[in-house]
This record gives sequence, structure tokens and C-alpha cells, in this order.
Amino acid sequence: MLISVIVPTLNEAERLPGLLANLQRQSDSAEIIVVDGGSTDDTIDMAARHGARVLTAPTGRGQQLATGAATARGEVLLFLHADCRFPDRGLTAITAALAPPDIVGGNFRLLFDGEDGFSRWLDRFYAWIRRRGFYYGDSGVFVRRRVYDALGGIRPIALMEDYDFNRRLEKSGRTCCIDDPPLLTSSRRFAGRSPVGIVAGWLAIHALFHLGVPPARLARIYDSRRLSERRRR
Repeated sequence: MLISVIVPTLNEAERLPGLLANLQRQSDSAEIIVVDGGSTDDTIDMAARHGARVLTAPTGRGQQLATGAATARGEVLLFLHADCRFPDRGLTAITAALAPPDIVGGNFRLLFDGEDGFSRWLDRFYAWIRRRGFYYGDSGVFVRRRVYDALGGIRPIALMEDYDFNRRLEKSGRTCCIDDPPLLTSSRRFAGRSPVGIVAGWLAIHALFHLGVPPARLARIYDSRRLSERRRR
């Protein structure tokens, strides 16, 4: 089973090599695709040196993921963030998880690498919402290619592209969450921000998304809220 790993990047030269080296160690047959959104550092050179196929796309995770998936050759697509620490047995775990033919896809149990109390709360919160069928792109989402195509793929929208796709995936059939090994993701996006403000922002963005506010406008609101929180801190 060929797994195509798709990693969107933007100035990830520091973190990307570790992820790519880990993936290369796990399987010679995995296809690794890095889709860069306009990096000004050495991200593209780093990706090429580590054996990834490098593509470029307009900045925006939705656009980058859609571009990578369009060229992928694998029977399974795996979407990873560049700042994650993918588990050593991760690719084998995906193959095992998809052995039952009725499993359409899934994700990994997510842990955050921060040492603070908010990161530990997030570990529990993400586990709680996953039991209710909610998860996001930072948890290593994987999907059978035929299912991805049948769903119309990831939409190249400015924000909530992962939530939008995962809701459609959940409705398409049975999914699974790989509990062991878990995937570790970076807590850096929360640095300098108020936990209360983060949660309030999430709730507001989700509400506006369901009310039909255009994703491009949501992205502007989201970015401005994060900037305001950091300034206040």
C-alpha cells in the first residue's frame, strides 16, 4: 500500500528536516510531497535534499494541500503539518488501521509538546472531541484515495479547510483514531496568547463558519485576533 505524505510548508527550514528524516527511515515506498507556499528561508532546498518531491502553490494550507493531493500517486493520502513529530511506527500503524475495508480514513491521537498546563488541557480536550467525531489537520489525517476523490477533496479555502474536509469524511463512512502511537505537535502557535482568548476565538470562528461567513474573511478575523492577543500580552 503506497502512502503519499503531503506536507504544506511556509518557512519551516528548521523543523522540516527532522520530520522528513523520520519518514524516510520508516519506509522506502512512501511518497513524500512538500508543497511550499512561498518560503523565504531554505525550506525548499531542505525538502529536496531529504528526498521529497517539492511543489509550489499560493500561500494557504488549503490550497497547498489540494495541490499536493492532486499529484499524489498513493492509495492512501496522509496530511501532516511540518512542525509535528510523526511517530516512528506511524506509517505501519496506518496500514494496520486500514486493513478493515470499511475504514475510510482517520487520524492520530494528538499530544502537544508544551510543558504548560494549557497544553495538558489541550491533550484531554482533543481526545474528548475526537470521541465525538471532531478533529483537525494537526492530528495527521489519512484517507483512502478513492474516498478523497469521491468527497471532492480538500477545498482550497483560506481557513477551516481541515474542519470542512473532516466533517465530510466522517459522514462518508467509518473512521478510526490511532491511539498508539500518538502524534506530537508543536504548541508554538499558542505562545504569548491567552488560553481563554484562544478558546473564545475557536468558538467564534466555528460559529461564523457555520453561519456561512466566507473563509477569506474568517482568516482575516483569525489573524487579527491572534495579533491582538499577543500585543495585549
